[in-house]
Amino acid sequence: MSRIEQFSYDNAIVKKFAYATALWGVVGMLVGLWAAIELIWPAANLNTAMTTFGRIRPLHTNAAIFAFVGNGIFMGVYYSLQRLLKARMFSDLLSNIHFWGWQLIIVAAAVTLPLGITSAHEYAELEWPIDIAIALIWVVFGLNMFGTILKRREQHLYVAIWFYIATWVTVTMLHIGNNIELPVSFLKSYPVFAGVQDALVQWWYGHNAVAFFLTTPYLGLMYYFLPKAANRPVYSYKLSIIHFWALIFIYIWAGPHHLLYTSLPDWAQSLGMVFSLMLIAPSWGGMLNGLLTLRGAWDRVRTDPVLKFMVVAVTAYGMATLEGPMLSIKSVNAISHYTDWTIAHVHIGTLGWNGFLTFGILYYLIPRMFNTKLYSTKLANNHFWIGTLGILFYAIPLYWAGWTQSLMWKEFLPEGILKYTNFLETVTQILPMYRMRALGGSLYLVGVFIMIYNIIKTVKSGQFVANEPAEAPALEVAAKHTGEHWHRWIERRPVQMLVVSLIAVIIGGLVEIFPMMLVDDNVPKIEAVQPYTPLELQGRDLYIREGCLGCHSQMVRPFRSETARYGDYSKSGEFIYDRPFLWGSKRTGPDLHREGGLRNDAWHFNHMYDPRSTSPGSIMPPYPWLFRRDLDVSSTPAKIRTLRKLGTPYPEGYDQQAIDDLQKQAKGIAETLRTQGVELEGLENKEIVALIAYLQRLGTDIKPKPQAGQ
Repeated sequence: MSRIEQFSYDNAIVKKFAYATALWGVVGMLVGLWAAIELIWPAANLNTAMTTFGRIRPLHTNAAIFAFVGNGIFMGVYYSLQRLLKARMFSDLLSNIHFWGWQLIIVAAAVTLPLGITSAHEYAELEWPIDIAIALIWVVFGLNMFGTILKRREQHLYVAIWFYIATWVTVTMLHIGNNIELPVSFLKSYPVFAGVQDALVQWWYGHNAVAFFLTTPYLGLMYYFLPKAANRPVYSYKLSIIHFWALIFIYIWAGPHHLLYTSLPDWAQSLGMVFSLMLIAPSWGGMLNGLLTLRGAWDRVRTDPVLKFMVVAVTAYGMATLEGPMLSIKSVNAISHYTDWTIAHVHIGTLGWNGFLTFGILYYLIPRMFNTKLYSTKLANNHFWIGTLGILFYAIPLYWAGWTQSLMWKEFLPEGILKYTNFLETVTQILPMYRMRALGGSLYLVGVFIMIYNIIKTVKSGQFVANEPAEAPALEVAAKHTGEHWHRWIERRPVQMLVVSLIAVIIGGLVEIFPMMLVDDNVPKIEAVQPYTPLELQGRDLYIREGCLGCHSQMVRPFRSETARYGDYSKSGEFIYDRPFLWGSKRTGPDLHREGGLRNDAWHFNHMYDPRSTSPGSIMPPYPWLFRRDLDVSSTPAKIRTLRKLGTPYPEGYDQQAIDDLQKQAKGIAETLRTQGVELEGLENKEIVALIAYLQRLGTDIKPKPQAGQ
């Protein structure tokens, strides 16, 4: 007979992550609401560099994903893992290093992103020193998690832990793979991959950041907290096995569906589409497993706010994981991509699935850790209904806006010409939907404030149990029982579970990425395409700094409506020197890949100074600092040297000549501007000149025919 061991659960670390989840949730949502208001009231950009939409949008996405959801993951994992394994966390020191290290990373992101320090990769915008810090803290988390698993008192690993293991190993692989970059300076780097290759690697990461940071760990939390809250066993053990292995194997293949109809080779696009459609089966299997767990407990759902939040969360997961594969069908993607339809889809997942499950877990955890009852069930129910209305008011108008955008972009007159030649006609048409989106975001945030008030009152009414007493039999190595389910073997072996999970997720990445890196024909060269001049290179980095890619794409797709509006469709060989690629994922403004030569330099000068002077009704912010700041040319030689190491064919020793060439081109543009009526002291030294040089270069290598106005 096993001896009974006494120990304690560490609730202190759970409390820290819970408080951080609530704090960063408010911060991330406030920034998101601010960004939404900027799209309906450009004055909200405040005419300052750090508060423009292009800079705070990545701040919002990083805060929502890594600060709010990230802390929510760690909160749930640290609570559930100890109880599932009947063991305290492996190391209190590692737990605290993990917590404070993660918060410092969030603060570093909150400082650098508004300063325009960004690598421009979606959901991976942080620069290389912060990337290294993320990797180190993630390793600390892994050591703590696996150390706890190895000293466990429970033989079998419950399904939630399978998802935690797969999350850890896959995020490790994705983070390293997508952040292979060569530093230029302490806060500047260029990715090793360029153009189409960079795009494929980025969306291999970007899609699977959603899969393995926003989905698989939350599925693990669902498998623990939903049965606990309902006091019911998981509906089907066998379905959970199928759900887990099918999901982690298939998910990793789906990244290319973000690049349909782009310059990515068709075989990769088709592969991404096929595997995306296959995702419906395991995703809905998991959703049904969650909802059917509530069999016999539906009466409680009407009164228990924890279950209300969890039911809507799992339902939102099901909706998002059906819509995602549907959007990967090429004919549907041709309508949805670059529109607000995608934004609505993403927020069904983040607000419904991640947000509501997090709220449900907070309402479940806090009273238990403080040995008290929730202060007000009525307030929690009010939070639920206000939050649900917020999601509806957020998402439905954006679906409508997305369909409106696509239909207007594609509509032709009987004469065969575009009906809406001016892109701004679409922008002004959807402004009412943007106002409703801001209202929905406000409602959702009001619900969060209600929750925080409820939690504060609950905390004050209770007594925190930092070290919760527990006891369990010591672990004994059990022999295999006759008739035992075959999967029990791997459930006892965490190292083998990790290795098999890694094999399952790495296969798809290798099949998709290796051919793109090794087969030259996948990215055919175009002789006319040359590297950027030093001034254009600096202008491109300014374009990245200001977050212009958040509103403007650089990818003309092979559709009649797009070639009629923008010019010749984009070729993969045009991007071979683009580090990073800048194809964008949303068109709040027109595509810019064929912008070069369409307008004179003075138009760009005036447009950046006061967008409404050239484009009445524009919601773009002005950029007055570009006209005040002198261009920092000191970094130019280092950038040239770094790009040469990465294969850009600048002549040997060109870094010594680059500044002279930059200044010569800048003087030429300044003289042209003066002949067009622009007067500004020291014009040739200003940042605006470099940005104009870059914009006028776009799409000119293959000399497309000039098109009508946009």
